[in-house]
Order: sequence, then C-alpha cells, then structure tokens
Amino acid sequence: MIDIDLIREKPGDVKAGMAKRGIDGAPVDRAHELDERRRELLVEVETLKAERNTVSKEIGQMKDKAAREEKIAAMRKVGDQIDALDGELAEVDDELNGIMATIPNIPFEQVKAGGEEDNEVVKHWGDKPAFDFEPKPHWDLGPELGIIDFEQGVKVTGSRFYVLSGPGARLQRALIAWMLDLHIRQGYVEKYTPFIVKEETVFAAGQLPKFRENLYRDAEEDLYLVPTAEVPLTGIHMDDILEEDSLPRRYTAYSPSFRREKMSAGRDVRGIKRGHQFDKVEMYKYTTPEQGEAEFEQMVADAEATCQALGLPYRLLLKAAGDTSESAHISYDIEVWAAGCQEWLEVSSISLVGDYQARRAGIRYRPTEGKGTRFVYTINGSGLGLPRTLIAVLENNQQADGSVLIPEILKPWMGGVDIIRPEDTHA
Repeated sequence: MIDIDLIREKPGDVKAGMAKRGIDGAPVDRAHELDERRRELLVEVETLKAERNTVSKEIGQMKDKAAREEKIAAMRKVGDQIDALDGELAEVDDELNGIMATIPNIPFEQVKAGGEEDNEVVKHWGDKPAFDFEPKPHWDLGPELGIIDFEQGVKVTGSRFYVLSGPGARLQRALIAWMLDLHIRQGYVEKYTPFIVKEETVFAAGQLPKFRENLYRDAEEDLYLVPTAEVPLTGIHMDDILEEDSLPRRYTAYSPSFRREKMSAGRDVRGIKRGHQFDKVEMYKYTTPEQGEAEFEQMVADAEATCQALGLPYRLLLKAAGDTSESAHISYDIEVWAAGCQEWLEVSSISLVGDYQARRAGIRYRPTEGKGTRFVYTINGSGLGLPRTLIAVLENNQQADGSVLIPEILKPWMGGVDIIRPEDTHA
C-alpha cells in the first residue's frame, strides 16, 4: 500500500495517479477524513489516559475518603470515555486500513494514461519466421504430434485443462530447467517455495483484496494456491529487517500458478494460451530505493535475454496506467510472436513495485549509515511464463512434415532429442 503521508501531504497527486488508471479518486478523500479523525482520537485518548494516570496517583495520596470516592467515580467516567474512544478508534482503523489496501500505487510520469489499447511498443527484436507452407496453430500441431491432449485434460479436471505427453512434457520441463539455470547465471539465487500460502502472504504481495475471486482457496485451512511465485517470494521476508549491504537480493523460482480465469468466447481461449493452471519461472528482487530503477531495467534485460536465447521474436511494451498492476509504478510486457496462432503472446510482465508490497509485508532494511529502518523496494517479473513460451517454440520451429525442431539452446535439457516427430510420441 502507499505511504499515508502521501494522503496527508499530496492527496492531489494520489488522485491524479488514480485518474491516470481510470479509477475514481473518492477513496482518497475518505482516507484523508479517516486519518484526521484517527489522529484526533489518538490525542483525545492519550490526554484522557494521562489525566487518569495523574489523578490515580493523587487518589493514592488522598486521606479524605469522601473526596477520594468522588475522584474514583470521576475516573470511572473517564475510563468509560476512554473505552468508547478506543472502540471508535478501532472502527476508524479498520475502515482506513481497508481503504488504504485498495488505493493503487502512483504511476511514474512516463506511464501514459489509458488502458490496454494505449500500451506503447517501445522495441522490436528478431524477425518473424518465414515458411513455405501454412504453419499450424498449436491446437492442431500438438494433437497431431501426440504431445498435447485436450480431451484427457477435460476428462481429468474439466475445461481449460490439458495433458502434455512424451517429448511435449519433456520440452515443458526443459524450458523450466533451462530458464532457472539461465537466471542463476544472470545472478539470481534459486528458491523452491511452497505452492500453498497463508492469506496474509497473499495480501502482502498485493493480490488481496482485489483478486480474491480469481484465487483458489482451501476454506478448511484458510490457505491459498499460489497465483504466481511472486507471492511466496514476497512472503519469505515478511516482517524481516535486512541489512543494506545484503541488497540487492535477486531470487528466481519455479511454481505452478493457479487462477480462476474469467474467460469468454474469443481468440484467447483456444488451445493452451489461457488456463486455470500453468507453469511460470519468476524473477524477484529486493533493493534499496536508490537501486530500484537500475535493477528494474536489468530485470527487463534479463527477460529479453531469455527470449533472445530461444530465438523468439518479441516486442517490448510500456504498459499504460490502466493496464499496469495496481501495485506497480511502471510495468513492461514482453510479447513473443507465435507463427501458427499469428498472434503476439505475452510471456513476461516486469514491474517496479517500489515499497508498495514492503509496507504490506513489513519488510525493511537497516541503512549502513544513519539510524532507524526504511522499507525495501521490490521488483518482479516472469522469466518466462508457460505455456505461451511453449506455444511459440512449437509453432515457430515447426517443419513442413509436421515435425518440430528443438531450439539449439534446449538440446542439453532434452536428453539428446533434437526433433519431435509424430512417430516418436507415445500415448
């Protein structure tokens, strides 16, 4: 969440940031009112408590019984006032905290107003593959190769699920292992984190309250399946105080991701482009505020390097405010070209979050110079998301005979398999 001081000192800036996102700024005014009332209540309560403490000492020294009883009766009334004010303070705190949890981060100046249609393409890399035949989309190519089975996924679970088989499953696993190894070489420390987390962990990462309806929850244990490894990577340092000389900390982790996707008919629902379960390799950083922007740009470069090593043509988009995560100051998307779908598919979103998550999670660092502690900055990005990366690899490397060539960079992770043919797959 944002710093309450921004509401106190620059409410206009906060509302302008919300307007950029296309969000009503009325909650800022209500938060300002509640914050002022909260501070008034604190003064009243502390004044009454100080009075009670002073009079309590006087009562202990009084010898006149009648006068003492009168003072005691008066202090009972003061106690009742304190209880009433404490009750009101708790209600104000609850409402204020609820509103603060919904106010988004302030977009950076270079982030344009508007929604998805206003995202700006700032870079292209690579040429779209050329074919002397009509390339097939993965929803035809995969079943013909015997590596994607939609019917089995529906049989086991339901719509929007599928089963990968043989070299298809191995290719998915190879992509995950290769990406993790690449990020380790880029300076990230691999983490293996829980795939089920507590509600406060989900809140700390900024997924609650907004995305509650999109999350899978175990009601009996009050635990959530992770929607992204970003959530446990935020949670591992909840309430910690880190030393400045340990920053930046760069982590990478694989996790399955579970989301209740709200999908309607359209191009995004065909094949395996969107589903309720998918794999993703995540990059995550903890930095000081001074390190934040440089580390963010480096993470963007790291995600781009992943696409480049796979030979996937891509474009880099600076997201407009209305399409940027509410926890982020700024986000870039990377979209790769999929020759069969004839679409640009998002495989990574990289965001500079600032101290938005750290405030929720209570993550601070101790400066090497000066006193006290400060909130860390956090940065997150996909490196990369599957299955869309898998889709692009399959569709862009298909051959006229229906086979698929394995990218050179992945062959060591494929056990020597360099081509997927229909006759090589098994049910």
